[in-house]
Amino acid sequence: MTEDEDIRAVWAARKGRSGGAAFQRRRSAPPRRPAVPAARQAPPEPPEPAQARQSIVVDPGYDLATTVGVLRRGAGDHTFRRAEDGSLWLGCRTPLGDPGTLRLRRATETVDAEVWGPGAAWLLKTLPELLGLGDTEEARAEFTELVAAQGNAQLIQSVRRNRGFRVIRSGRVWDSLVPAVLEQRVTVQEAHRAYQLLARRYGIPAPGAPADIRLCVSPSPREWALIPSWEWHRAGVDGKRSRAILGASRVAARLEETVGMERDEAARRIRTVPGIGVWTAAEVMHRAHGDADAVSVGDLHLPRIVCGVLGDPAMKWDDDRMLELLEPYRGHRYRVSALLYR
Repeated sequence: MTEDEDIRAVWAARKGRSGGAAFQRRRSAPPRRPAVPAARQAPPEPPEPAQARQSIVVDPGYDLATTVGVLRRGAGDHTFRRAEDGSLWLGCRTPLGDPGTLRLRRATETVDAEVWGPGAAWLLKTLPELLGLGDTEEARAEFTELVAAQGNAQLIQSVRRNRGFRVIRSGRVWDSLVPAVLEQRVTVQEAHRAYQLLARRYGIPAPGAPADIRLCVSPSPREWALIPSWEWHRAGVDGKRSRAILGASRVAARLEETVGMERDEAARRIRTVPGIGVWTAAEVMHRAHGDADAVSVGDLHLPRIVCGVLGDPAMKWDDDRMLELLEPYRGHRYRVSALLYR
């Protein structure tokens, strides 16, 4: 073989061309084994037997999905799932930090609940308030009378369409606080994406939930505090919001105590955390504390919606104008904003 032929053979071997040594080795190699179809996967295992069950009687017009759905942070929220049979699965973190799983199903005259995990007893104890049964018929009737007296046709129609809506009281401040902080100064879509990503990555599988539900319990305050800075950045969370969550994690137990406090005092304590203002406190108050009067002042869209429905759409709208228009509904101002969003 000449020198030129030798060089060509080397390059052919490197490129896998005909005549190269590598090509010859491939040709002489034994044929690959034929592909064998994968075995059929076993069906998903059923959920573990519930630690406890309870059925609570509700009135015929009660709407479970609308009422408890205020805890859901977007369709991809892995701490709140809706199964094909219509049941709701919630991954919860109790005020003591215990994880628990709650399954809710609307029956003809009841809501049937099943619970799993270390937090099961606490979840059953607070179940009536989570379902909004602390929102009494008298309070709802008072609101209906106020709406009728003010005579706003759109609000009257919204009340009629949403008769099954109740103001819940979850009793879980931390689980409501973190998503609310993430929603500060960004779009809902951005906030939901950040919460879903971080809760799924740093949370734990919900005890007792079947694998196909893909339910998780969000991180504990300490676990949120240990999330590295680059993970916050990857989730699209700026330093101001991540620092607010870190600061809140240091006083999480004190924040959980606000559930048993008078509403104004509770809101003041929540706002003592740097980075948490009136808007965030109100978002926590109406979910965790059952405050039917909490107004989310500082919301990007709420003043426009309220002023457009209750006032003159052509007039300037802002927080002050919104509060002025909501004043006749004092005591029920959150109900008004919740119904106008629907």
